[in-house]
Amino acid sequence: MSLLPRPEMENLQVSPHGGINRAELSSMGIDPEAIIDFSVCTNPFLPPPSVRQIRLGDVSIEQYPDSEATELKQRLSEKLSVPPDNILVGSGTTELIRLIALAYFRQGDIVLIPEPTYGEYEVAVRIAGAKPFKHWMRAEDNFAPRIEDIADLIKKHHPKAIFICNPNNPTGKYLSRQEIESILATLGRGLLVLDEAYLAFIDRTWSSLDLISKGNVVILRSMTKDYALPGLRLGYAIASGGIIDNLRRVCPPWNVNAVAQKVGAMILEDEDYLEQSKPQIRVAKQFLLNELSQLGFELLPSDAHYFLVKVGNARAFRATLLRHGIQVRDGTSLGLPEYIRIAPRTLPECQRLIDVVGKLKEKGELGMGD
Repeated sequence: MSLLPRPEMENLQVSPHGGINRAELSSMGIDPEAIIDFSVCTNPFLPPPSVRQIRLGDVSIEQYPDSEATELKQRLSEKLSVPPDNILVGSGTTELIRLIALAYFRQGDIVLIPEPTYGEYEVAVRIAGAKPFKHWMRAEDNFAPRIEDIADLIKKHHPKAIFICNPNNPTGKYLSRQEIESILATLGRGLLVLDEAYLAFIDRTWSSLDLISKGNVVILRSMTKDYALPGLRLGYAIASGGIIDNLRRVCPPWNVNAVAQKVGAMILEDEDYLEQSKPQIRVAKQFLLNELSQLGFELLPSDAHYFLVKVGNARAFRATLLRHGIQVRDGTSLGLPEYIRIAPRTLPECQRLIDVVGKLKEKGELGMGD
C-alpha cells in the first residue's frame, strides 16, 4: 500500500498559469524561442540594460543569500516610506500567498474568494485545510464585483480572510479606496489580503499603504511584473509588524536567491526606466483594442494593461494561434472558457498578433463561426 498524503492533497488541483510551457511546445515540434508570448502580464519593455549586464561573478553565489534580504528591503523601505519591519521579501507573490495561508488559516476556516481571479488563492487555502468560499461575479457586470454582495457574504459567513486582487487578474478591474474600505469595515477581525501585483500598470491609483495600520491587512506587490523578472521571482508583502513577524516564522530560510536580491536592489535605483515604459504600454494596449475591435471581437473593459477577449472556444483559439507562433492565455482554467486574456507587448509584436488573427479569422480557422 502506498503512503497517502494529507486528505487536503487528494483532490488538490494545480493552478495553470500563463507563460511558455516548454514540454508542450516540444511535443508540438515548436521552438519555444519562436513564440511571441502575450499570455503573461509582465512589463514588455523591461528589465533595463544595466540589469542584463549583471554577471554571476558580481554576486557571492558561494555564500548563502541573506535570509532577510536586508539591502533590498531597505531600498523598498525608502521607496515606499514604510519601515523595513513592515516588509517581507518573497520569491514572488505566490510564495507569500502560501505563507499567509500557512500562518493564518486553520482546518475548516472559511476564506472568501471573489472570482474569476488568480487561481493560487484557492490552492493556498486548500493546502492549509481551510475552505474556499468562491463568489462568482456576473458576466453582465463584466465580472466586476458588487461590493454590497461581498459585504452581505461577509456578514453571513464571517470568513477568516478575503483575497482581493486589485487590479483583478484576469479582468483588470481596479477597485476604489472607498470600495476597499467598505469591504474592510465589514470584515471586522478577518484578514484582508490585498494583492496589488499589477498596480504599476494602472494610470490613476490610490495608496493603500496606510491600511496596514488597521492590523488585519496584508498588501502584496510584484517586482516580477513591474520589472519583467519572472525568471528571478521577486515580490514583497507590506503589513503590520505583527503580521510580518508571523509570516517570517513560516518563511523558509534563504527564500530569495542572491542574484534576485542584487537585481532587485539595483533595479529600484532605475525607477525612471519603469516610468518611461508606461506610455509605451498604453500605446500598445490601445493599438490592440482598436485592431481587435475592428476585427469584430468583443472586448471587456479593463483598467490594467491586460484585457479579456471573447473568442468562443478559448482552448481551441489558443491552440490555433500557438501553431502560428503566438501564445495567449486560455481563460478556461479561470472559469472563462469563452475568453482569452491578452497583455500588450512591443508594437511590432502586437502587429504580428493582429496580422495572424486577421488572416486566420478571414480563413475561418479560428472556430468562431466566421
